Amino acid sequence: MNPVLEVRGLRVVFDGFAALDGVDLTVAEGELRFLIGPNGAGKTTLIDVITGLTRPAAGSVRFDGVELVGLREHRVVRLGVGRTFQTAAVFEELSVVDNLDLAAGFRLPLRSLLRRRRGISDEVAAALETAGLTALADRPAGVLSHGQRQWLEIGMLLVQRPRLLLLDEPVAGMSRDERERTGGLLERIARTHTVVVVEHDMEFLRRYAREVTVLHQGRVLREGSVAEVQDDPRVREVYLGRSKGEAVT
Repeated sequence: MNPVLEVRGLRVVFDGFAALDGVDLTVAEGELRFLIGPNGAGKTTLIDVITGLTRPAAGSVRFDGVELVGLREHRVVRLGVGRTFQTAAVFEELSVVDNLDLAAGFRLPLRSLLRRRRGISDEVAAALETAGLTALADRPAGVLSHGQRQWLEIGMLLVQRPRLLLLDEPVAGMSRDERERTGGLLERIARTHTVVVVEHDMEFLRRYAREVTVLHQGRVLREGSVAEVQDDPRVREVYLGRSKGEAVT
């Protein structure tokens, strides 16, 4: 498969501490990749660099062959890279559909934004359906549950037509039912997008991950399938909290 994201020699230093220390990562087009590791491993810092929020000290990040290092966040978005945060960023006073409509207008010229919109566009309707929010279209975003807000934020990315989605702990704080629905949402999105998920929930990982990258102390410790990662004694020791001789179930 063709690589859509290529990270090479990425190094980020904060006050003498190497948050990322020579990270190499390749994500192929159409992948559903999970990124895991203990707290402080560099997962969110890596996402911040890819999306232009943090400038690396050294290294390269190429998306579809275009160098992202040095680009501002809005330019990265326009190239087709979207991300969510651990806390969903939605406009609480606006309805669900208005949040999606506003996000969809990101790529429209100013003259189109000034026109009064009639009805719901096809792309907004599709995002409502994909995110499972059609029945809540007219509800204010402020009354949504934690899980529904996360789904809305993902929908707001989808209407911007990204090729690569970076999701930072999308199931944190969710109920079991919400986690299952989010897993189904990720599987639907991954049919037409490349998706990278930062996650701590190992049960969720075992059920939905295809390929996994483990970070530790700012470096890639292991990559492979869920089974390969779980069988690696180094991963069990530093992340899964088990001794080298103990099996992971």
